Amino acid sequence: MAKTTVRKSRWKKIAIWISVIIIALVAGVFAYLASVTYSPSEQAEVAMKSDDRVVVSEVKNGYQFEPKGQDITQPNVVFYPGGLVEPASYATMARALAEQGHRVYITKMPLNLAMFGENRADTFLAEHAGESFVIGGHSLGGVFASRYAAAHTAQIKGVFYLASYADDGGRLDGTNLSALQITGSNDGVLNWESWEKAKSNLPNDTTYVSIEGGNHGQFGSYGMQKGDNAPKITEQEQLKQVVQALEEWMKSNSIKP
Repeated sequence: MAKTTVRKSRWKKIAIWISVIIIALVAGVFAYLASVTYSPSEQAEVAMKSDDRVVVSEVKNGYQFEPKGQDITQPNVVFYPGGLVEPASYATMARALAEQGHRVYITKMPLNLAMFGENRADTFLAEHAGESFVIGGHSLGGVFASRYAAAHTAQIKGVFYLASYADDGGRLDGTNLSALQITGSNDGVLNWESWEKAKSNLPNDTTYVSIEGGNHGQFGSYGMQKGDNAPKITEQEQLKQVVQALEEWMKSNSIKP
């Protein structure tokens, strides 16, 4: 009896130590991810606030930017953030599109990684069933936005990529979807070799736009990203060109409802 009691006590101690180690490891992972995650700039924080032109709301799985005092211009826009970038970092772009009349959603991803929230666009599409949608994303976000679109071709009109591409799991060749590719000539983070190879996964009529002097981080508003090249244009100029390219693409016949 005594040996059994000692054995049980020993296993109990082992179980406690294993639990402590697991908790410490998980806490360490969360702490590490928090330390390497990019936060929104002051400009982006300001863009997150509602005013007399745009209403910003926190909704399930993200943030909604909606024009105030005017009809919604189709299509609605769903955006997947880059890896380890807080969603509010893209508020300046979302606000600019909302000011043009679009309803825009920035998706909140688990751990700020789109690979863990590929289907979160479901919430936004269900909220406005029957309306027109495009989806896109920055960097890693664009990869998983493309995967979502490839699995929902009946609900999505087009996909846009900001310093991103369609991998084999998100290939759109053979579909009726429209695609827009926007890159910056000074991007030091994008894997250009993978980007070039992935062109075969896109429709033949994909629109390609290169922003001269633009870099990787300025597709959002969160400061200089590790490994990136210094931009040769301002963040405001890069944003202006991105929004212009998106607007021209969304007004094309392939996107119109």
